[in-house]
Amino acid sequence: MGALDGFTVGVTADRRGDEQAMMLARLGSRVVRGPAIATVPLADHRALRHLTAELIAHPPAYLVANTGIGIRSWFAMASTWGRHDDLVGCLGGTRIVARGPKAAGAVTTAGLEVWWRAPSEQLDEVGRRLLAEGIRGQRVAVQLHGDSHLELAGLLRGAGADVVELPIYRWMVPDHAEPALRLIELTCKGSVDALTFTSGPAVTNFVGLARQIGTAGDLVAAMNGDVVVGCVGPVCAAAAHDEGVADPVVPDHWRLGSLVHAVAEALGTRRRRFRLGAVEVVFQGSLAVIDGEPIRLSDRERAVLDALVADVGRTVTRDALHRRVWGDPRADGHALEVVVGRLRGKLGPAGGAIETVMRRGYLLNGAPIS
Repeated sequence: MGALDGFTVGVTADRRGDEQAMMLARLGSRVVRGPAIATVPLADHRALRHLTAELIAHPPAYLVANTGIGIRSWFAMASTWGRHDDLVGCLGGTRIVARGPKAAGAVTTAGLEVWWRAPSEQLDEVGRRLLAEGIRGQRVAVQLHGDSHLELAGLLRGAGADVVELPIYRWMVPDHAEPALRLIELTCKGSVDALTFTSGPAVTNFVGLARQIGTAGDLVAAMNGDVVVGCVGPVCAAAAHDEGVADPVVPDHWRLGSLVHAVAEALGTRRRRFRLGAVEVVFQGSLAVIDGEPIRLSDRERAVLDALVADVGRTVTRDALHRRVWGDPRADGHALEVVVGRLRGKLGPAGGAIETVMRRGYLLNGAPIS
């Protein structure tokens, strides 16, 4: 089996979402795409064109290169205006500060040199470095990311700098939010094992969409319960904290590949081994591996089994199973019997470990293997 066989991971990114999904699929995961953010170029570039002309006429002492996509898009638009060479020329004597490696790479690709790059890849550190330089009276150009407001710009203005903010694109909730809403529904139902976020606004939008349909409480409870929440870096994790997520997983290296592996490692701790009678069984997401043979479970079969495994050796009442699997303690009792019957059949020689407790519910008779 792959490291993520049997696990379902929800991907909320728009850009590079396909790449992330491919990485997760290679590890065996089922991937559900639900983009919670869209990066949209500004429809009206007149303001940016005017600001670009101003900078060409009066070059800045410093340029904050915030994002790779922003810097690349700016120079591409300058080309369409016939001002690419003028822009590169005017920035030749500018101290260019890059927030991270993507922005630094975009600057280098444009034929310019990076004067300094923030080791933490955070704008707070960029701000501290510029304040330490003494920027009163200096012109500082700041490339905005998808938010219309950047605290860094206010900080620099407060220190006496002449700040030029460069709006290039904006972040929005996708026009077609149905995939994100479906992912929220699956997460609340317990059908998703992990969620990945590659930006703070994606977290905010995702919980915001749940709030709009009245399920934000259930979503955050799931994200603080059985669902692994992976955030690409500390800024993204801070947004998760702001939305009430207590303990998101953050990789040591704030890169997409590292995020995928951190989520895989966290899910690996959810793998459970039991001896049921004479049979060794591994439960991994929606898979039950019986003597090395993987058996795939339906969402309801898995939900019933998860409840029994969580209270192994103890009776789980019918009402509790109805509530967990169907969301209604008064659900049809026959439907539960059918699911338990199918589950016993799929578990084969281990199926007898699911015992009926007359007039009460079911229990899993087994012992965990450490």
